[in-house]
Amino acid sequence: MIVALSKRKENIAEYILYLWQVEDILRALQFSPEAIYSTLVAKSEGTDEQQKENIFNWYMQIVELLQKEGKSEKGHIDHTLHLIADLHNLHLQLMKLPVGEHYRKTYAALQPALPYLRDLFDHDDTSDTELCFRVLYAAMLYRIKGEKQSVVEDTLAIVSPVVAELAAIFMAAERGELDLFEE
Repeated sequence: MIVALSKRKENIAEYILYLWQVEDILRALQFSPEAIYSTLVAKSEGTDEQQKENIFNWYMQIVELLQKEGKSEKGHIDHTLHLIADLHNLHLQLMKLPVGEHYRKTYAALQPALPYLRDLFDHDDTSDTELCFRVLYAAMLYRIKGEKQSVVEDTLAIVSPVVAELAAIFMAAERGELDLFEE
């Protein structure tokens, strides 16, 4: 919870990927409250009992969302998918607005790889933005497992800059530091 709140304030992309990782960890723990507490909460350093209770309740809220949304086995909570939809809407705006000039150049490097990535990840029905997140998450999982997947790794060189720039623009606009419609 503490990490998630920090990531949400600093980097929307890292926040989304972190929540996806939490979902998978909770599934691996089979949504067991005891396992969640002992694995994820009890060892929290520098937290008092009230903070541990808040952290535990946060994890259990995610469990509840996964179960309520029918995503106990796979999939991502609607909250993260809505954020990705917001990012994709921003992407669409940046493709047209003057403020998106640099972003369009960054995105242009990724465009030729998109059909291949759609085939590789079997996601014809997702937005380009969601596809990028799925690529980043797959790369993260391969790294955690200690596996090198050259296709995914090679793609990170063009996916990461697009997502990083999109996330930075999103955060700047959200904080009021950037007016998307300014000439």
